[in-house]
Amino acid sequence: MAAYAHDTDFFTRRTAVLALIVGLHVFILWAFATGLARKAIEVVEVPPPDINIAMPEVGPSTTAITARVAEAPKAAAPVAKAAVAATAVGLGKGFPNVDDYYPDASRRLGEEGLTVVDICVGPDGKLTEAPKVGKTSGHERLDQAAVKVATLGSGRFKPATEEGKPVAKCTQLPIRFKLHS
Repeated sequence: MAAYAHDTDFFTRRTAVLALIVGLHVFILWAFATGLARKAIEVVEVPPPDINIAMPEVGPSTTAITARVAEAPKAAAPVAKAAVAATAVGLGKGFPNVDDYYPDASRRLGEEGLTVVDICVGPDGKLTEAPKVGKTSGHERLDQAAVKVATLGSGRFKPATEEGKPVAKCTQLPIRFKLHS
């Protein structure tokens, strides 16, 4: 005759885990039904800051009629000669593309940065002296490439102007090396 073996442990580990999962689901349903979840989110959320805009106060308006006294005509001020705005050094047509001079080793190593190059540009758009690094990017290869780009750009700069005439001027040229995904 075959004996039937029955496990007498009512709460086995598997039964306890199942009861915990069912209890958790019942709690979540109860929280949604009673609005407990909404209250918890409202407590956790940071309220937006109060923004106060100072508006000028307008005095009381009146409907009284006021008399104006006619003034004697004044002599017209002399008209000043129209001043022509001065412009800064700019990049002209054919200026080298920075990406073409991105060092291969820097690309492989993921180096990026901004190098500021000090340049002096003459009235003809050419460099009057050798460019030098004003602010480093933190990577020597990128700094050298930035100086090379500035050097190759000689003759392709738009010179600065004063009163409409090109003049020599020193300035800073920011050159950014950024990897494109």
